[in-house]
Amino acid sequence: MRVDAGLAKLLGISRSAVASLAESGDVRLDGGPTSKSDRLLSGSWLEVELPSAEQPRTEVSAVPVEGMTIVHEDDDIVVVNKPVGVAVHPSPGWEGPTVLGGLAAAGVRVATAGPSERQGVVHRLDAGTTGVMVVAKSEFAYSALKRAFKERTVDKHYHALVQGHPDPSKGTIDAPIDRHPRHDYKFAVVTGGRESVTHYEMVEAFRAASLVDVKLETGRTHQIRVHFSAIKHPCVGDLTYGADPVLARRLGLARQWLHAYSLGFEHPADGRRVTFDSDYPPDLQHAVDLLREQDH
Repeated sequence: MRVDAGLAKLLGISRSAVASLAESGDVRLDGGPTSKSDRLLSGSWLEVELPSAEQPRTEVSAVPVEGMTIVHEDDDIVVVNKPVGVAVHPSPGWEGPTVLGGLAAAGVRVATAGPSERQGVVHRLDAGTTGVMVVAKSEFAYSALKRAFKERTVDKHYHALVQGHPDPSKGTIDAPIDRHPRHDYKFAVVTGGRESVTHYEMVEAFRAASLVDVKLETGRTHQIRVHFSAIKHPCVGDLTYGADPVLARRLGLARQWLHAYSLGFEHPADGRRVTFDSDYPPDLQHAVDLLREQDH
């Protein structure tokens, strides 16, 4: 491969960024300077000097979160029911409420493990996705839960209202996911992306949509939304991934119909299996009620 193509793939940066590094002499091949169009050969020694980036600091502010409830709390974990419009942790560009900010406001101390702006966070839900999630309070729980998510021993169940009727009504979507090649804010099924596996089963069928139970084997960003969009059955209301805006308006939805309703894992303290559930929030329940009414 050419230097610009190969390095872009290796480092996950753009070709133009690699080109400017090469032009400034920060890329060396076998000890000597190289250009972006030179070829990378097997066995060559490649050195790259990356500029030090000033990371924008994001700090957790203790701000109460309306509608967020604590489902369970003990010395090691806190389980919350996350409302819509709430991010899990602060990030550059996000000025809305966060789960960590809400916990801090409620006087809940979380583990100090992990980067400063997301201490105690072992998994995430999109800001527009509601439901149950766990945050580690002790350092031991942080390590144990991180390992459980990595080893896929956590049962993550979602309900999704998707357009149309997936065929078969019970199946598995196994398709790699990575950033969208053209739109940086989106993800897509991409050849060579990260392994992503979604299992689903029909719960209830309506004329215009289907309520499906979804079990995630992997936990990629936007995984359920991307996978159902890829099989031409996007989550109802998910305009980012191709949902019908007319149907969304008819059902009064301002976001994707996707809810994390059940989370099961071995409790870090004693290994017993625990499961926590979350009811549909009002906007999602209203949409399902409307579909049932329209079908009768």
